[in-house]
Amino acid sequence: MRHHKKGFTLKSKLIIASVSMVLMPLLFTTVSFLFIRMYLNHSMGPKAFDAIVSPEATETFMVDMLISIVFILMISTFTLRKWIDREMVKPIRDLSIAMEKIKEGNLEYRLDNKYAGEVNVLFDDYEEMRLRLKESIEEGMENEKLNKELVSNISHDLKTPITAIKGYVEGIMDGVADTPEKMDKYIKTIYNKANDMDRLINELTIYSKIDSNRIPYNFHRILVSEYFRDCVEEVGLDLESKNIELSFYNLVDESVRVIADPEQIRRVISNIIGNSVKYMDKPTGEIEIRILDAIDSIRIEIEDNGKGINPRDLSRIFERFFRTDASRNSAKGGSGIGLSIVKKIIEDHGGYIWATSKEDEGTCIHFVLRKYQETPDE
Repeated sequence: MRHHKKGFTLKSKLIIASVSMVLMPLLFTTVSFLFIRMYLNHSMGPKAFDAIVSPEATETFMVDMLISIVFILMISTFTLRKWIDREMVKPIRDLSIAMEKIKEGNLEYRLDNKYAGEVNVLFDDYEEMRLRLKESIEEGMENEKLNKELVSNISHDLKTPITAIKGYVEGIMDGVADTPEKMDKYIKTIYNKANDMDRLINELTIYSKIDSNRIPYNFHRILVSEYFRDCVEEVGLDLESKNIELSFYNLVDESVRVIADPEQIRRVISNIIGNSVKYMDKPTGEIEIRILDAIDSIRIEIEDNGKGINPRDLSRIFERFFRTDASRNSAKGGSGIGLSIVKKIIEDHGGYIWATSKEDEGTCIHFVLRKYQETPDE
């Protein structure tokens, strides 16, 4: 909340200036006349009036009075002009210079706000506008930088499977796959690489809908045990081919249900496991999925035995574009948006997500979904 200095409003200042232009000369003239009269009475006594009304004295007095009035008017005008310039013209001039600086793109120019009343409010509003513009431009530049990085990462991610697909297709065309076993291996590899590309394109599609909150959801009541068991079977075969052992532990009742979008929760699990696989640094990888009962919610834990995450990075892994140890990650590709999509989907389900990790030991992603509670009339 802003606190403004109290003082005269612009309307009050204009009224004071207008009245002063009339009263100040009159006041100075009256005061001067009284001083002159007092001086004459003091110096000449009873004869002062006769001396004043004499033709010579009257003429001299009128000339002196005229000169005094002109002099008083000049002083009054100069004083009022300086006051108006300081209180009204200078603030407007300062604000005009500041706006010109903004027009030129200089958002570092600050106004020295030493005024009161409306001018104080106006200067505060300028400063707030300047800071917001600066923040908006800096945010835009950062987003532009991140988008360029995203394009670079996506290009890397797309180039890898495309190159592999081209290589295996050329092998088939050149007759390198000259046995049924080799042909089967080549076709499976091409299929897997195409799936990688499809996953990446889907990820980009979801990412483009995050800011506008247009992620498509189709919520259903799903049985937790059955749903996650199917998910584990689906990803288990792929992990087995990568020498990663997948374990599943369900500690909730078979009847427990949640309201969720099956496709989007599957995307959550896929993104988390994909991240674990990408940064697995052990000869034999291990991923463990646990479903725990949390009274009115269920907690899902997906833990790996990978390289872990530095404590300083742990709180940022769900930020958009953030990648831990970017120098090493660049070699592995990765857009840096997978976990941000995960966080968005979980929060849209009314849940929350966090991570725990130990370097060189592994990482565990935890997320919570509320249980579905049946009402009496259902």
